[in-house]
Amino acid sequence: MRYRAPRGTRDILPEDSWKWQKVERAFAETAERFRYKEIRLPVFEQTELFARGIGDATDIVRKEMYTFEDRKGRSLTLRPEGTAGVVRSYIEHSLGGGARVTKLRYFCPMFRYERPQAGRYRQFWQWGLEAIGSGSPGVDAEIIDFCVSLFEQLGIKGCVARVNSAGCKACTPSYNEALREHLRPLLDRFCDDCHVRFEKNPRRMFDCKNENCLALLEDAPAILDSLCDGCREHFDSVVRYLERMSVSFEVDSSLARGLDYYTRTVFEVHYEGLGAQSALCGGGRYDDLIEELGGSPTPACGVSAGVERLIQACDTESGGADVAPGPDVYVVALGDDAALAAAALAATLRSTYSVELDHQRRSVKAQMREAGKLGVGLAVILGEDELRRGVAAVKNMETGNQVETALADIPEVVGRLLER
Repeated sequence: MRYRAPRGTRDILPEDSWKWQKVERAFAETAERFRYKEIRLPVFEQTELFARGIGDATDIVRKEMYTFEDRKGRSLTLRPEGTAGVVRSYIEHSLGGGARVTKLRYFCPMFRYERPQAGRYRQFWQWGLEAIGSGSPGVDAEIIDFCVSLFEQLGIKGCVARVNSAGCKACTPSYNEALREHLRPLLDRFCDDCHVRFEKNPRRMFDCKNENCLALLEDAPAILDSLCDGCREHFDSVVRYLERMSVSFEVDSSLARGLDYYTRTVFEVHYEGLGAQSALCGGGRYDDLIEELGGSPTPACGVSAGVERLIQACDTESGGADVAPGPDVYVVALGDDAALAAAALAATLRSTYSVELDHQRRSVKAQMREAGKLGVGLAVILGEDELRRGVAAVKNMETGNQVETALADIPEVVGRLLER
């Protein structure tokens, strides 16, 4: 039998894994500047956590969760998103005991039973932020600014945040009724899923992927016209924060997120280079979720992004010109004694630099050819004659300049040439 990765999953091979490392490194560095600390979550949780936290009217809960029973009959689910698990951990470990806002980040795989297609997998990678403990609109603006800043650091240019409000318990009931009243005469023209959404939560209809349904929603009433005074004040404050912070954004009154826990601010950041499916991330405020999952009433705001989509955007922006970073140094050796010396030299240099060397005893020409393909900065060439004289040749692979250097001085010379 020949085994293959399950449908909707894939191996991230070395020629691509550096792209994930690039995104994760940029995400961690940006998160540290914004003071979001890492949390690592279990791969599976109690099913009820996601059903209650995400909402039983959502496509995720209704269609996409990987749910199973353990040997004692308990229902467990592979995590389809991160916020519910973070909130569970926040409550379980009393993370909000101090006066400061709890600011957390995660970077991990998620699991949803979706139809596999380009850029969409059943196991996919996602990063996220959660800021728990403050209802300030400044927190919302900070998270939006984080996303735009990260994408700029990754070289994704021209990103624009789209912001809207999801309202709150005080103002959404009247909006839902106004929406139903407007859409009821058109209901037979919507898809079957939108019929379910119409009854349970008509705002979810804006999250439908069916183009016909979206066209029917174009003239639907906007929630911004139905906000209560508190939600209107909060939304206007978020806009003022973004303006003062010089964050590129636009108000999008049709924006809806596919999770039921959102209140007040909802947003996405879009990159038009991806075409119709241009959203790089999405998030918003969820002030009621912690109480609904058993904690004390606590305001919170968060965001998440699919790593595959970010990598696709990076590739689009670079035109596919980005390549994996090569080693700093390639130690070329010819002969048995030189191979031993090369191994010792590589061990010394690896305390500071990334170093590659040949383990196949190929010719100097073949080793230099590989060094060129790898994009090496410097080649250190060591043959039997050089070894007898206690020297090696250090070649700058970009300029072609080559200097003969005493073996004892190679770390210093390499450091100087690499400008470390």
